Amino acid sequence: MSSPSTGPVPPNRSGSPGGFVRACALGELGEDGLVRAELPAGPAVVVVRTGGHVYALADRCSHQDFRLSAGEVFDGGLECALHGSLFDLSTGAPDGPPATRAVPVHAVLLDGDEVLVQVTPAPGAIDGAVVSTSS
Repeated sequence: MSSPSTGPVPPNRSGSPGGFVRACALGELGEDGLVRAELPAGPAVVVVRTGGHVYALADRCSHQDFRLSAGEVFDGGLECALHGSLFDLSTGAPDGPPATRAVPVHAVLLDGDEVLVQVTPAPGAIDGAVVSTSS
């Protein structure tokens, strides 16, 4: 994987300041791979690695409350396996019906091989899938 893009998320190793918690190891995600992660005191998320970036979205389709982690990474998005809505990985917005509402996007922080996800979705994120590397 090439160097991930960086964003304004402060490095956080403990998981408490900033509300970041461990979701998975980067090694668990192949290119165009995804992993479902249960977050403490929060909803499950689906963590996706594609195009040299890592993203996290709520693991529920906004159309019929179906697990997005059962879907596939396709054309820069995450396709719901139930009815085929394609959700943008950065914004959570669907490409069209049957889903009409975006799914929440969670900020992501890479800390070595650890993928940390912010428990609270990124509010109004234009690029909610912020990826940062700590030193």
